[in-house]
Amino acid sequence: MRKLRAKSLVLLLLLVIVCFNSIDLCEGRRGKHWRPKKGPFSSLTKKKGKGKTGSQHSGQGNAKPKPSPSPSPNQPVKPSLSPKKKPNPSPPQNPKPSPNPGSSPSMGQGKVTPVSPTPIIYNVLDFGAQGDGVCDDTKAFEDAWAEACKEEASTVLVPADYQFLVGPISFSGPYCKPNIVFQLEGTIIAPTNAKAWGEGLLQWLEFTKLRGITIRGKGVIEGRGSVWWTGTDDDLDPVDALLSEKMPSIKPTALRFYGSYNVTVTGITIQNSPQCHLKFDNCESVAVYNISISSPGNSLNTDGIHLQNSKDVNIHHNNLSCGDDCVSIQTGCTNINVHSLDCGPGHGISIGGLGRDNSKACVANVTVRDINMHNTMSGVRIKTWQGGSGLVENVRFSNIRVSEVQTPIVIDQFYCDHASCKNQTQGVLISGVHYENIRGTFTVKPVHFACSDNTPCSDISLTNVQLQPMKEQFHMYDPFCWQAYGELFTPTVPPIMCLQNGKPASNRVLSDHDTC
Repeated sequence: MRKLRAKSLVLLLLLVIVCFNSIDLCEGRRGKHWRPKKGPFSSLTKKKGKGKTGSQHSGQGNAKPKPSPSPSPNQPVKPSLSPKKKPNPSPPQNPKPSPNPGSSPSMGQGKVTPVSPTPIIYNVLDFGAQGDGVCDDTKAFEDAWAEACKEEASTVLVPADYQFLVGPISFSGPYCKPNIVFQLEGTIIAPTNAKAWGEGLLQWLEFTKLRGITIRGKGVIEGRGSVWWTGTDDDLDPVDALLSEKMPSIKPTALRFYGSYNVTVTGITIQNSPQCHLKFDNCESVAVYNISISSPGNSLNTDGIHLQNSKDVNIHHNNLSCGDDCVSIQTGCTNINVHSLDCGPGHGISIGGLGRDNSKACVANVTVRDINMHNTMSGVRIKTWQGGSGLVENVRFSNIRVSEVQTPIVIDQFYCDHASCKNQTQGVLISGVHYENIRGTFTVKPVHFACSDNTPCSDISLTNVQLQPMKEQFHMYDPFCWQAYGELFTPTVPPIMCLQNGKPASNRVLSDHDTC
C-alpha cells in the first residue's frame, strides 16, 4: 500500500508540473508584445481585445524571426515580429496609487505624484518594412501611421541605419488624434521609376489636416531629383537609364503640409527634391528650425521652403542651398518671421511672384533678419506679375549680409518667367517696405526698384545700406529705380539717388479690388 501511495503521489506531482509547463508555453506562443527596458525609440505593443496590459515575453512561437543588423550603442534593440500579424502597440498601464499615504512621494501629505504615460512608439520595421532601399516599404509606413493615428501623442519611428524606399504617400487626418510625432532617424528615398508617379503628382510625402504634428530627428529625406532635372538618375547604370521610361512633366514637392495647425519640423535633412523641398499650404502656427535643405544650384524650381496661405510662421537657424528661392513667401501669408539662416546657392529670399493670371494676392507682416547670403541670384526680393491685384505691406528686411550676390535688393512689378509677357497697367500694390543694415558685395547691380506706373511702390525706406561691387567683374550697373517712392534715412553705398522722396502724386484711394 505504501508503494502504491508513493507511486500515486509521484504521478500526481508529474501531472501538476506538466500542466504548469503547458500554461507557460501557451503564454509564450501568445507573447507578441515587446517592451524595452532602455532606449527612447522602441515599439510598445498591446493585445487586441479587452486586455491592454503588456507582456514581457518576446517569444514568437514557431515563426522564423527576420534577421536584423546589430544595433548601434545609441540605438535600441529591434524586435523580430512574425510577418503574419501586425503588432498593436499600447502604453503600459499606470500603477494604482498606494492606499497608504505614508508611502507616497509627498512624504505623508496624502498626495500621489501622477505618473506621465510612456509614449506609444510604432516602429515601421514592426509593420513589415525592410529598410534595404530596394523593397517598397510604402505599405509598412501606411500601416504604422494608421495605428499611430488612433493614439494621442504617439510616435511613428523610422529607425537609424536603414534606407526605406517609399512611394507617394499621404499621412492624413482629420480624424487622427493630436500631437503625433514622426521620428525620422533613418533615410527615406523616393522611387525613380516613372510608373510610381503615374501621370505626375504634386507631392511625394504629404501630411494633411492634422492638429499638432512634429517631424524631428537626424534622418534624411532623399528626393533623388536628378532623374527629374536631367532625365537621368545618377544611381542608375547608363544602359538602364537609357531603357527607363521618361519621368512625367509634373514634378513633386518632397515634403508638404496642408491644412494643419501647430506644425514643427526640426533636425532633419531634405535633399535633392524634384521640385520644392518643404511646402506649407493653409497652415497655422508653424515652426521650422535646425534643418538642412540642399540641392545643386542648377536644379530648376527647387525652392527650399515654400509658404502659401499660411500664418504665424517661424523659420530660423536653417542651412538652405537649392536651385531656386531659399524661402518663398506666396499669397495669403501673414505674420511670417524668418531669421538666422544661411542661404546659398539659390535665388535668395523672395515674396512672390504674386498676382499671376490676374489673381489677387495679399501678404502682410513679414520680417526677414539676420541672414547670410552667398552666391545667390538675388538677396531680398519682392516680385509681382502685371495684371494682378491686392497688397503687400509691412515688410522689413534687416541685418542681411550678402557675398557675391548678383542683385541684393529687388522690387520687380514686371516679373515674368516666360520669354515675353503682356503689358498690363493693373498691379499688386507694394507699400511699407523697410531695408536696414544690408551689407556686402554684389556682382551685377546693388538695387533694382522697378514699379508700376499705375501702382507705384510707396513708403520704401533704406537705412545703413552698404553694398560694394566685386572688383574682378567685367561690368557693373548703377542702382535702378522706376516709380519708387520713399526715404533714405542714412547715406547709402553706392548712393541711391533714384529713389523719389515722399509719396507718389497719383496716390489713389485703395479700392475693394486692392485691399486684403
